[in-house]
Amino acid sequence: MATWGVIVEMTVGTGERKHMEASVLAHVEGSREEALAELGEWIGRYTPEHPRSPKRTRIFRTADGFLLVIDGAWQTFSSRFTVAELVKDSAAPQPSPVPSPVPPPEEAAPPPAVPPEDAAPARSGPTVDRYADGVPVKPVWLGRTDLP
Repeated sequence: MATWGVIVEMTVGTGERKHMEASVLAHVEGSREEALAELGEWIGRYTPEHPRSPKRTRIFRTADGFLLVIDGAWQTFSSRFTVAELVKDSAAPQPSPVPSPVPPPEEAAPPPAVPPEDAAPARSGPTVDRYADGVPVKPVWLGRTDLP
């Protein structure tokens, strides 16, 4: 299955420093048509940084994506949206090794609890309701009047 990059090339800067920069918006696993559908969703919600006061917005469909042309008060800015198949990624995460199936360990019966002879006697007092993991249902400090 192919991995597709959803890419935007946009105009950044103004005046003589105006230039194009590319960014990968998303990766899509699947077919080219699925990547183009994802690209169509991006074009609908994309808001470029420039121009600040758009006067006219036009979206053109191309063979591999869209071209967004926005006329501002003083200059025209464009953003090209394309899908491209990912061929190589130097920073791709390495696949984790598949662990070999290990049979679950046999559960040994716990040794019978024998109280040590020098252990303190059990506290006598009210029984405390506890969850299955041993945590009290009601904290012991709840309802105490000697706390600030």
